[in-house]
This record gives sequence, C-alpha cells and structure tokens, in this order.
Amino acid sequence: MPQFFFNKRLIMLLVSIIVLVALIGFSLREREELTWPEQFVKDSTSWVQSVVSRPANYIAGLIENLQDLQNTYQENKELKKRVDDMARLEAKVYSLEKENEELQEILDKKESLADYEPIQAVRIARSPERWNELIIINKGAANGVEKNMAVITAKGLIGKIKSTTPFSATVQLVSSIDPTNRISAILQAEKPLYGTIEGYDKKKELLLLKGLPYDAEIEKGQNVVTTGMGGIFPKDLPIGKVVKVVPDQFGLNQTAYIKPEANLYDLEHVMVVKKSMVSVDLEESLEDSEGEEEDN
Repeated sequence: MPQFFFNKRLIMLLVSIIVLVALIGFSLREREELTWPEQFVKDSTSWVQSVVSRPANYIAGLIENLQDLQNTYQENKELKKRVDDMARLEAKVYSLEKENEELQEILDKKESLADYEPIQAVRIARSPERWNELIIINKGAANGVEKNMAVITAKGLIGKIKSTTPFSATVQLVSSIDPTNRISAILQAEKPLYGTIEGYDKKKELLLLKGLPYDAEIEKGQNVVTTGMGGIFPKDLPIGKVVKVVPDQFGLNQTAYIKPEANLYDLEHVMVVKKSMVSVDLEESLEDSEGEEEDN
C-alpha cells in the first residue's frame, strides 16, 4: 500500500512538471492574443502592483522631499552664517578704513603743528544728557594734559580741557552752552574781521560768531580760524565756515552762523595741543622785549 501511494505521488509530480513545461512553452510562443487565464493573471498582477506602487512611490517621494528640505535648510543656514560673517567683516573693514583715514589726517596735522606738541587721545565716554557739551578722553595729567589746553581733530578745533585726572580728562566742546566758553576768532577775508565765538544753535548745529562790524561784507563759505589771543587756543586753528550772516538785535554788529569743520557728533581720535618749550620761550622773550620798549 505505501508503494502505491509513492508511485501515485511520483506520477502526479511528473504530470505537473509536464503541464508546467507545456504552459511555459505555450506562453513563450509568439501569439497575437493571450488566453483569458493569462489575461486575468496579468491584469490582477498589474492592479496589485498599481495599488502597492502608488503609496510606495508617494512615501518615497515624500522622504526624498524631506531630505531635500533638510539639505536646503542646512545650506541656507550655512549661507546665512556666511552673510553674517561678511556683514561683520564689512563693518570691521569700514571701521578700520575710517580709523586709518583719521590717523593719517592726524599725522598730517601733527606735521603742521610745528610750534606745538600734539598729544594723541581717544574718546572713551560721552554723556547722553550733555551730548553737545562734554566728552572724556583717555589721556590725563600723567600724560602732560592740563586744564584749558586746546583740543582738536584733523579737521579743526573741537574744544578745550575742562578738568583732568591722572589718566583721563574732560573736554568742553565749542558747542557747550557756557557764558565763559568764548573763542577769539578771525574771519579770513580781504580785510580780516575779528569776532568771538559765543553760543551754539542746537537746532541748526551751528556756532555763532558775534561782534562783526555791521558794514562788513561777509560771504558764505569764508573760513573762520582762531586768532591765538587769550592764551588758550593756538593761532590759525580751523573753526569752520560761514553759512549765513544776520544783524544783531540792535543793528550795531553782525552775527555769522558757522558750520564747524570738525564733526562734533562723531569724535573718536583727537589731539590735545600742548605748547612746546620753544614756543613758550619765544612768547616770553617777545613779552620781555615789549616791556623794555614800554619802559624806554
């Protein structure tokens, strides 16, 4: 009995192999139309593949888009960092160029101050409440800075030393509203005109040159410099240029509005003007000679 079942199985296996080979051979033949079982199997397979492939392709595309988005985010982050670095670099370059320009102008100015010893300094503080009046510099009595010394930039006069400490000093600007803050000035014209810098128009940001003769012909753009009188400000320090001229309230004199040469709102590098010993000795000798002439 077991031998019979074994032979039966063998016969079924052989028949199945023969049928399979026949079907394969049949399917490999070139035919114009498929049989209905083949069509059914093919359509079923296509439908199953379509059902499976669409979600799979969608998920694969979504994952790829997310990956692209992540890459784009990283690239944007890197580009933003580079832009920020470039902005900082440009700001630093601008600052260095500005500082180099100021230092070069100061160097040229030092060569022109033959009778004076300029002490270079840097602004370290400025009070918001007294923006137009005071600044603090990083040089003091230990550096030879003394009260009432003139302070300039490469452009022109900005003020004088109001007080000192061993390592810093307070500068009173020419724009300070102080009755004692007066500067003897000369308006450079065909005939020099003398006056006094008294007061500052905060709204117009202009200095006031008072005491000019009522009949003097004054033109816009004429230069105003220090006279050297008074013992504080050296001679011929640039103050500014004439913007306009108006008669005073009594009509006896004229007042000129002066635009400062130095930018009083952008002060960084300054110089304290200290008279040299040669200049002091020359002034003393001139004073002695004038005194002897008066005695004779």
